[in-house]
Amino acid sequence: MKKIQAIRGMNDLLPSQSGRWQYLEGVVSDVLRRYHYQEIRFPILEQTELFKRSIGEVTDIVEKEMYTFLDRNDESVTLRPEGTACCVRACEENGLLYNQVQKLWYMGPMFRYEKPQKGRLRQFHQIGVEAFGMATPDVDAELLILSARLWRELGVADAVTLQLNSLGVPESRAKYREALVDYLSAHRENLDEDSQRRLETNPLRVLDSKDPATQALLVDAPRLGDFLDDESKDHFAQVCSLLDAAGVNYQVNERLVRGLDYYTKTVFEWVTDKLGAQGTVCAGGRYDGLVEQLGGRSTPAVGFAMGIERLVLLLEALECVPEAATQRPDVYIVAVGDVAAAGLALAESLRDALPYLAVQTHCGGGSFKSQMKKADKSEAAIALILGEDEVKAGQVTVKFLREQADQQMLQHGALIELLKTL
Repeated sequence: MKKIQAIRGMNDLLPSQSGRWQYLEGVVSDVLRRYHYQEIRFPILEQTELFKRSIGEVTDIVEKEMYTFLDRNDESVTLRPEGTACCVRACEENGLLYNQVQKLWYMGPMFRYEKPQKGRLRQFHQIGVEAFGMATPDVDAELLILSARLWRELGVADAVTLQLNSLGVPESRAKYREALVDYLSAHRENLDEDSQRRLETNPLRVLDSKDPATQALLVDAPRLGDFLDDESKDHFAQVCSLLDAAGVNYQVNERLVRGLDYYTKTVFEWVTDKLGAQGTVCAGGRYDGLVEQLGGRSTPAVGFAMGIERLVLLLEALECVPEAATQRPDVYIVAVGDVAAAGLALAESLRDALPYLAVQTHCGGGSFKSQMKKADKSEAAIALILGEDEVKAGQVTVKFLREQADQQMLQHGALIELLKTL
């Protein structure tokens, strides 16, 4: 019988990898707690209309990448391709937005049908951070200061660079779009195939093109900054000033646009050159019109999302994963002979006395030699050996597996004191 395999681009997370994810998630959630952002959770399946109205029907995501199907009631539903629209829907539906300030975060799988590659899968995982109800530039700056702190605490600050831009408000962006289309249309034959298609649907995304010929054309293209309204210019200047005061370094990138229709004013990306072509590890911006676009009252908002897969790859590339994230046991208990009950009791007493300690008890029987082989393979620091003689004497034999040290026989109290030094 043919074995059933995972769907392409939807990968398993194995025990050898999960410790790194748990480490990253723990650092992120702790930083967000310290800034008083609260967790929100929402379904992975939403009405398709939510994403058509928020992301835009002429974006690559909606046109090509969404997992959309009819349910048993013939209603169109979609596996969420991103989290911001879901967060807005959840907040609006539950009365969390009008005349309120909310600082929220979420974590979980997203789904896009695209070519799987390193750091980019069809089921991928994001951590998103959203702030609602504040129109002032200080919250834009706070999110960037927060993310800068996160990079420091993960040990990757020297490997990421902040790029900033302002997209202005929809009215000024529409004027820029018209000027950009006029310019690019005159050079249409020199554009790459993707850019020619985007010229008709989402021309600002042409600025994102990696094609050298298209990039050369863009050198003389109209500049978005020349079309910005005064309010957007002032807002962006204040964001930059606040980042300067906080000591957060950044680069202004006038070609930086986001792939979703709902962004306004501030947009940003944290990029790295340590992962090859997949350089963006965190991105976001302000989206003041989205809540109203989805049927709510006008509510200013700003947020960002970071890809867990890419961040884990970055941690691995920079060797920033701590030893504790490998999920090795600290102690492996070997029980030889008819002493299984004593082994389980010893493990429980250690977990009571030293709750931070990872204790693995050997189960399944076997000879002393085979159990010691498994203890060594577990990569535990210490093996605790219990035989009938040790049980009668109320002692435990301590064998060091990772360092040259003499084997010891210890009473329970002395054992606890020794294990405190691990």
